[in-house]
Amino acid sequence: MGPALSDWTIGTDRKASSSINISGLKSGWRSRCRNDDRRESRRPDLESIRLLGEPLTTKDSWRARREIIDRMPHHTRIELEALYEGEKVSLGVVRPTEILDLKVEAIDREWKPQWQATLNQFNLFSGPPKHLEKLPYKFSYVFRCADSGEKVHTAMIEDWELGVLYRREVERLGDEQAAVANVRKKFFDEICGPSKDTRFFMGTVFPYNTWVVIGVFWPPKEYQPSLI
Repeated sequence: MGPALSDWTIGTDRKASSSINISGLKSGWRSRCRNDDRRESRRPDLESIRLLGEPLTTKDSWRARREIIDRMPHHTRIELEALYEGEKVSLGVVRPTEILDLKVEAIDREWKPQWQATLNQFNLFSGPPKHLEKLPYKFSYVFRCADSGEKVHTAMIEDWELGVLYRREVERLGDEQAAVANVRKKFFDEICGPSKDTRFFMGTVFPYNTWVVIGVFWPPKEYQPSLI
């Protein structure tokens, strides 16, 4: 199945001091996360984070971004599950052959007590933790890959941009269902439209071999000129 995404993101050096270069950021690693044997799981050294340059442009059909993403290994959902079982790989890029739907489900509006306790302690940079509102809906992509056959995959979307869009639309419109409709319009009709070469950045939910969408790459399709 070829190399894993981690071979591109952290290179071949898997020591604690390994560095990473993704989307203009550079960071060092302090150590592995406790009790987490996933291949890409590391505790970042926050003091080492540096901005290396401006965000890559989407001009020329996202050419600058494609040059990075297209060289990364792409897998199917089934291949990622096998990579996790064999090598504890927990990050990967998937190019679906068919995106069938964006499923929306109402869920509990409050955090579970143990999750709320964790959020109360969480402090990424400095200062007291801020209240994190829980989304009252779960959004999931329904899709197939090249080796899916009749099987249909469902993967929850954990992309933070979706949450930001939903909250912004609720505030703007004052209506949850209208906000959900606009999330669907953006994340399904536009991002997964027939003119897009959509890929999913996927990761696992510790400690399970459960894959979720943590980001979406959606450049326009590149059409080859006809030779006829």
